Amino acid sequence: MTELEHFQRLKQLVLLKYQEHYPFFQGSWKTFGAQDIQNLIGLIEEKNKQTISEKWIYTHLKPETNQKVPRKDMLNILTEFVGFSGWDEFVFEAISETVVVPKGQKKEFKIWLLVLLLPIIIAIWYFGFYSSATPKTNTIELNNEFTNEKINADEVKVVQIEDSVEKSLEVKDGKVQINTSGDKDTKLVIKSPFYQPKTVSISSANNGQATPKQVVLTPDDYAMMLKAFMVSDIKDWQTRKEQLNKILADNLEVIVMLKGNLGAEYFDKNEFSQKLIVPTANVRKMRIIELKNDETNKIQFIRIKQE
Repeated sequence: MTELEHFQRLKQLVLLKYQEHYPFFQGSWKTFGAQDIQNLIGLIEEKNKQTISEKWIYTHLKPETNQKVPRKDMLNILTEFVGFSGWDEFVFEAISETVVVPKGQKKEFKIWLLVLLLPIIIAIWYFGFYSSATPKTNTIELNNEFTNEKINADEVKVVQIEDSVEKSLEVKDGKVQINTSGDKDTKLVIKSPFYQPKTVSISSANNGQATPKQVVLTPDDYAMMLKAFMVSDIKDWQTRKEQLNKILADNLEVIVMLKGNLGAEYFDKNEFSQKLIVPTANVRKMRIIELKNDETNKIQFIRIKQE
């Protein structure tokens, strides 16, 4: 057996020793990350009272194959880390085909048994732990609570929050697709000027199986009435005026964002009501993008986009 082969087996033992301290790591040197490297450096400093550099680990331990054996002083550090007196003892025990577990233990095990078991352990981890963490795609339908109709895409915004990272999701045909990692808790925050806000929590404990197929949103009655006023034909302007007075707060503020980045227009309650009493073609092109109510649930603020 060549020295390079001895070194490859030593690398496997170092990995196993590392997993004794960090059992949640079940990967290989290829997946050994930056944090794992810092953890290993700390363990070696604690046990051996010697230092091994991050660059050295990247150069000699991370590669799947090595072209040459590192310096013997570095080999001594690693073999001492796994429980031997040094590189010479490690090679001697390997040649005798049986490695005696150090620290006075009497149990013996075949070094090749470790080599054979490692791929099995990795396979079990992969199909058990890693496969459970593989992202899964789920489709959720957004429906009106009272009509059970699908929500229009331009009337709702959905944000997925996972590991404090926010991601806006596209709503298409009243549906939204969400990717769950399986090992992380996920939240969906749903907002709309026409529906009450809603937060849906998806627990990692069920591996994403708790993802609902449907989420129902409760309409805001006043917002729905306002939307209808803006697109409907005039029938009874006096009745409409009275209805607007009931749903709009006296201190109403309306901001209309003009096309082409030309700025914005401001309207108070009376000015905005006059526009809605007899809606024009321009009013029908307005789209509500933000709406706020006061403590009596009357509409107090409206932001509109001119299309």
